[in-house]
Amino acid sequence: MNESVTSNKTGGLFLLNVVGEEPIFTREQFSEEHQEIEQMVAEFSTEKIATIIDDIEKQDKELSCRLLREMGELGLLSIAIPEKYDGLNMDKTTSIIVAESMAHGHSGSFTTTWSVQTGIGMLPIVWFGNDKQKEKYLPKLASAEWIGAYALTEPESGSDAISAKTTAILSKDGKYYILNGEKQFITNGGWADVYTLFAQVDGSKFTAFIIDRDTPGFEIGPEEHKLGVKGSSTVSLKLNDAKVPAENVLGEIGGGATIAFNALNIGRLKLGASVLGGSKEVINVTIQYALERRQFGQSIAYFDAIKKKIADMTVRTYALDSIIYRTMGMIDQVIARLDHDAPDFYLKMGEAMEHFAIESSMVKVFGSETLGFCTDTGIQIHGGYGYIEDYPIARIYRDTRIDRIWEGTNEINRQIITGYFMKKTLLDEIPLRERIKNIDSFLSSENSISSSQLFSKQHNMIEAGKYLTLFVFDEALKEFGQDLKHNQQLGELLADMFLDLYLSDSTVTRVKQVIQSNGQHSILSAIAQVFTAEMALRLLNQSLTGLNDIYHGNLPESIINILRNFQVRLLPRSDVAALKRQIAEYVYLQHKYPF
Repeated sequence: MNESVTSNKTGGLFLLNVVGEEPIFTREQFSEEHQEIEQMVAEFSTEKIATIIDDIEKQDKELSCRLLREMGELGLLSIAIPEKYDGLNMDKTTSIIVAESMAHGHSGSFTTTWSVQTGIGMLPIVWFGNDKQKEKYLPKLASAEWIGAYALTEPESGSDAISAKTTAILSKDGKYYILNGEKQFITNGGWADVYTLFAQVDGSKFTAFIIDRDTPGFEIGPEEHKLGVKGSSTVSLKLNDAKVPAENVLGEIGGGATIAFNALNIGRLKLGASVLGGSKEVINVTIQYALERRQFGQSIAYFDAIKKKIADMTVRTYALDSIIYRTMGMIDQVIARLDHDAPDFYLKMGEAMEHFAIESSMVKVFGSETLGFCTDTGIQIHGGYGYIEDYPIARIYRDTRIDRIWEGTNEINRQIITGYFMKKTLLDEIPLRERIKNIDSFLSSENSISSSQLFSKQHNMIEAGKYLTLFVFDEALKEFGQDLKHNQQLGELLADMFLDLYLSDSTVTRVKQVIQSNGQHSILSAIAQVFTAEMALRLLNQSLTGLNDIYHGNLPESIINILRNFQVRLLPRSDVAALKRQIAEYVYLQHKYPF
């Protein structure tokens, strides 16, 4: 990690810091080692995965396991594993780079299999296993001799995972826990040798267990017939008086929630990286088609409506890229400050990642919706051919629909974003209430950023957007207090406002850093202008909708006046249509996503 980049110790502080006040980590600062790994994974995915997609889609266990073993030989399954257990113990950013680069294989199915193996299939053991458990399981998971899976979801508990009904009762001799229950939608479940499975000890102590495939009383159900990612394994699991050795408790009795949520936080970031790579590949496929397809005597790429679509895909993808590596940079910096030899290192690491739960959920939400948007737009540009299975976009369209559901639905993740901001505000973890007190003085002052500075207009719009969002947030808290969590429509709206601000802040900061480092780049400037302009309009609309909800459609004149004041500061003065034409034409010249 570039040590010149500084960051905050907890999430959510982007609301308080001036845009670009602190440098952020971006892909432009990848180390030489990062770049080499990125290239290696891209080549492996292109040569070994993309060439056999049709075979992978047949749900060929031996083929997928062979590919995993090849990745294991390259060290790509052991990035997060300590060296003591045959791992490489590299930074979290490396894991994200690998996840993004897997998209070159164009196989959502194999990426899913790999992601579980290197994520929720092994990380709970890396973080919370004792030495004996790590010695037994991690080397075999790192080589893919064993396949891993993660069993949390149940038929009646998905997002509300800690309400699981699976029970665990200690045997009279204290040697075993007897587990009864059912797990649903378990990825890698039909192929796995080892499972991290959650159950309620004595009916109320949510606990994680390591389950071996040959455990007596442990039954694996048939493969599910899925809409997408058809080449991956997804099954139900049944436990009928399953005898699990007491030494297979993972972590502490009653400590299952910590294990589950830590796994989900990193899972959301890896999913964001996977869909980032997917978005870039969809743009590449779509550009090639649009440039080659001719209608009315010209390439359809040069129709104005198509230029807008290509630009929209590019701008969203650039913004997603910006928040993913900014977030990972902050997390890696906090982890780097920890004592890696301390017995509680992994517990502290989990706490560090939880500090950025807001940003992790943002990455998951925006990432999954960006790939969904890009794929849907790509289908539209392909026209009727996009609906035909002979074209890759059809399979990608099916595969990506699950991204908005797993790793916590996007609805749940939006509630997490707003919920954590509530918690951080009420507990004074970050001084949002102090900033809220400054709203009146902000509205009565001149713009905070001098017009002579680079992107001064965008900076001032983002800063105004932060104050507007805090104003709506404060009005919501005053009206509903902690009951705001039950007003889910308003909670989702606030989450989208917070998300838009993180995206615009990160995008403008990244573009500014690139320009200051490498000189002017008109297309990056256009991306920053477009995203900020459209963000500002969304914030104005969302704030009006939210305040009408808070005041039940009877907005006081004082509130309307405040909105008018913000409107003056937020109304964009950019020719967005012309900027999108410039962006699309630049992308066409590169024949691919160029950033």
